[in-house]
Amino acid sequence: MELRHLRYFVAVAEERHFGRAAARLHMAQPPLSQQIRQLESELGLQLLRRTTRRVELTPAGEAYLVRAQQILAAVSSATGEAQRVAAGLQGRLVIGCVGSATYSLLPQLVRTLREELPDVEVAVQGEMLAPDQAQALVEGRIDLGLLRPPVDEESLQVHVLRSDRLIVAVPDGHRLAERRRVRLKDLAGEDFVIHAGGGRSVMHDTVLARCRAAGFEPRIRHEVAETSTLVTFVAAGLGIAVVPAPVAELMVPGVAYRPLTGQAAVELAAATRADDEAPHLRRALAVVSALV
Repeated sequence: MELRHLRYFVAVAEERHFGRAAARLHMAQPPLSQQIRQLESELGLQLLRRTTRRVELTPAGEAYLVRAQQILAAVSSATGEAQRVAAGLQGRLVIGCVGSATYSLLPQLVRTLREELPDVEVAVQGEMLAPDQAQALVEGRIDLGLLRPPVDEESLQVHVLRSDRLIVAVPDGHRLAERRRVRLKDLAGEDFVIHAGGGRSVMHDTVLARCRAAGFEPRIRHEVAETSTLVTFVAAGLGIAVVPAPVAELMVPGVAYRPLTGQAAVELAAATRADDEAPHLRRALAVVSALV
């Protein structure tokens, strides 16, 4: 039995006439009649009662018609789904995101993906530090990472999206909150709230390197894993923080943001597995690039 036998039978059963069914199938009537007889012979039962004027279904034919229609619909659905997946219009995408991009880029990205790729299921893991994202990519737990380079994992492909200026977050009422711009060396002697060290955060190493280049060692009072916690600590008066400019999108009462002088900046990049050629991932990368 082949799918064509089911298609032939369904056409005859729905038309209740061999001539009309043959015309619908764009074939001659004698071969159609022969194919239906072969099907009945293989099944060992009669599906149709033939009269001079029309065709009637036997009870077995009625039951067989329902299942045949379901099978043909399932085949058509499978074909359509495969075509949509191959075109990158369907699939599942898990995105990891560093804290600063979680509050700035991520909301717009998810909205745009839903508009342009409505059949791609999008899941998000925000507030992920860059090393955690790299490990999650390698292990297949996420498909796209929005992170701060450098990334040392050779199996990953990294595309720089933009460069974010560094700013300083200070508590309201702090002496530096009165200034329009702040020099990095003006932060010497301040208590710092900083992202986690020990190789867990790119921002930790970036802030340390910038402060040392400005001639001082930062006095670190608190290390945190999440950007939202960092800003909350600043609002509580537990210290100041050097952060990427998009963090200012996180509107926490009690915090003032001031630009730093100079060209201090950090890059934001999209990272994927180098061997991941999923079409919907390629489309998502195009959306990300267009947004930034």
